[in-house]
Amino acid sequence: MKHPLSLCAVAALAGLSGPLSARAEGTLNLYSSRHYDTDEQLYTGFTDQTGITINRIEGNADELIARMQAEGRNSPADVLLTVDTSRLERAKTAGVLQSVDSAVLEARIPDNLQDSDNQWFGFSQRARIIFYDKTDVTEPPQDYLSLTDPKYRGLVCARSSTSTYNQTLLASVIENHGEAVARDWAAGIVANFARNPEGGDTDQLRALVSGQCDIVLSNTYYFARALRTEVSGVTGAEDQIGWVFPAQQAEGAHVNLSGGGIAAHAPHRDNAVLFLEYLASDPAQVFFSAGNDEYPVVAGVALSASVAALGDFKADPVSLSAVAQNLPLAQQIFNEVGWK
Repeated sequence: MKHPLSLCAVAALAGLSGPLSARAEGTLNLYSSRHYDTDEQLYTGFTDQTGITINRIEGNADELIARMQAEGRNSPADVLLTVDTSRLERAKTAGVLQSVDSAVLEARIPDNLQDSDNQWFGFSQRARIIFYDKTDVTEPPQDYLSLTDPKYRGLVCARSSTSTYNQTLLASVIENHGEAVARDWAAGIVANFARNPEGGDTDQLRALVSGQCDIVLSNTYYFARALRTEVSGVTGAEDQIGWVFPAQQAEGAHVNLSGGGIAAHAPHRDNAVLFLEYLASDPAQVFFSAGNDEYPVVAGVALSASVAALGDFKADPVSLSAVAQNLPLAQQIFNEVGWK
């Protein structure tokens, strides 16, 4: 296991050649809805390597997208970074991104983790998996569809239907199994709820530990974070919590992305391309795991101890660009089955 990313490793940017090998000048205006303090090292590494200064504006993804729309051609934004396929697709639909022709990105980012029109690219991923209370559940569901089994009646906790993570998961069920199966799946989980949907992913894990429910859906990095650092209500209960990477004998576990794209009217477009290529470099990819407990998107990149502790898994190879087309239908289904 390699050690977590250092600034020296970031500056080295091993594994990439071409434009990043030469220093550039100027600035990069970054609009980001990633709210992780550890990302500061990621940005510092880019500046150290290229000489490009990053000016950062942070905020809610929808607010940033709306701001870029309002600014129009006068927008100073060069790059938008955000979390989840649904928000990346929202930015594309809003017309605030542009296509990128980069041999580096094409070579480094798997096809299914990038937009079909090259307007957005995934740079880190989180598997959305099943966690369960090992003291109460001896036969946990092995795939997403099995969550609807009546034997789990009153045991399941989940976030609300407004959660982008749940919306994208349902959209992937639609893509993999069809609308009818997806509708039955959503209705079946509602029937198995232990309580009305509430809270975030960490709250679902806390509810599992406290006994409010026995089975929850959560992204992997929320649990991996509790292995690495203190997370109230979760850390210390690791022996109680089991997990399943779903559908390992079928399509594989659903993943959602943290990713980004170049702003439609980027005033520093060349620098923006350099930044996206930097995010695909080995050291930056290592940092996504070491700094924020995420899985890299580039194959063969070392995992941090907390992420590696979850084990290897088969990820669903479905195109997330295709999944994104099902998001409106996913929300419609949630509304119709009463998933609040």
